[in-house]
Amino acid sequence: MPSIELMRIVRAAAASALSAMLLAVGTVSLAQTAGEVEFSRGVGFAQTPGQTARAMGKGLPLKEGDHLTTTDGATAIIKLQDGTRMTVRPNSEMVIQEFKYRQAAADNSMIMQLLQGGFRAITGLISKSSPNAARVTTSTATIGIRGTDFDARLCNATNCKAESAKIPEKPRENAVQASAKVVTAQGDISALDGAGARRSLVGGGSLYPGETLETGPDARAVLAFRDESRMTLGASTRFRVDNFVFDDKNPNDGRFLVSLLRGSMRALTGLIGKANNRNVGFTTATATIGIRGTGLDMDCGSDGACSFYTWLGSIEVTPNGQTALQVLLAGQGLYVSPTEIRPLNAPSLQNLPRPDGVNVDVKQLFGSGSLDDGQEGLYVFVRDGHIEVTTTSQILQLGRGETGFAGADGGTVRPLMLPLFLEFDRTPMPNNRNPLASNVLDESGIRPLNLCR
Repeated sequence: MPSIELMRIVRAAAASALSAMLLAVGTVSLAQTAGEVEFSRGVGFAQTPGQTARAMGKGLPLKEGDHLTTTDGATAIIKLQDGTRMTVRPNSEMVIQEFKYRQAAADNSMIMQLLQGGFRAITGLISKSSPNAARVTTSTATIGIRGTDFDARLCNATNCKAESAKIPEKPRENAVQASAKVVTAQGDISALDGAGARRSLVGGGSLYPGETLETGPDARAVLAFRDESRMTLGASTRFRVDNFVFDDKNPNDGRFLVSLLRGSMRALTGLIGKANNRNVGFTTATATIGIRGTGLDMDCGSDGACSFYTWLGSIEVTPNGQTALQVLLAGQGLYVSPTEIRPLNAPSLQNLPRPDGVNVDVKQLFGSGSLDDGQEGLYVFVRDGHIEVTTTSQILQLGRGETGFAGADGGTVRPLMLPLFLEFDRTPMPNNRNPLASNVLDESGIRPLNLCR
């Protein structure tokens, strides 16, 4: 007969093993359901840590911690609970590292880890709730998602270059479409497009022609324009980019026309004003402003009255309804209301920093550099929204229509030309209503006309 001590040890070991099993089961059961597979073609798997891999197929539940794998020729479209949709490309590996989502919760978060290959994504509510709530990590860089529609690819020395070599089209210029980008942001800042759609802006966010920027009651922002103009906007301000056209090779043909609809602004004009100051204009409710190489302040209240003050160069103020203009030299100001015009002897916006005192790396915000499609690293193409690519040493801000690259050495660049393997990616978009047909067309060699443009 076994000794009493041996029986005690066996019972203790069995109890310990049972506790470990229950703990493992409990851990798995506590993992939040992240979403499900909407479409799958080819061989792909989802594996929860400690469990057997599950073949990906339509309706397969996905949990926090799942490791997703697709093989050669396979694709999978997944839908997460916050509305995010992603197409996992062939030969890819991703991990749903963290997923927390409850409607209107303040601590919602999504962290995806891209180990190999790539994906196409249209993000949902988590990325729109906070600028730091959603991101994708890779061995090269971290992608900060600001509510957007984008593609990401990890390329080795041969695979992406080989894809580009099969595409007969010529690459297009990777031009920055934004008029300006936010250098610094404090408080609630948003942009409204021509249709009235609103989006939040954070540091690095883009402002486009025809859009209106609004700052909250305790907010302020510094903008840098592509022609090196800069502006500091105060609280409760509405500012619109009416027309902005700039080509650094032909600055004389540029246009810089903006409106201060309400609030306060300190502005420093840039290359367009230096090349042809008649192509730069500021509009308010009470007057229009022309410049002569200028630093100026503008402060407009809700009653329609505006104060103008020059601290560099000179400006021409033409009150509405008048043909005569008043020239203000540095150190001079003017108050214009619907019923009164009088001189000002002191500035009223000294609580706002002058934009020429803000450090701005225009090249980093808007510049481009040479890059071969065979360069090894992370490529990101933004169809809409705002992406921040962060490496160990640099940050690259990308807006609508821009492509960025991050290398293993920590360097980042906005390629001069759009990589062909990104622009003509045949992988179905995650909102594609018939992804199977897209796959069949791809295999038949038929290229749709609206791939990535």
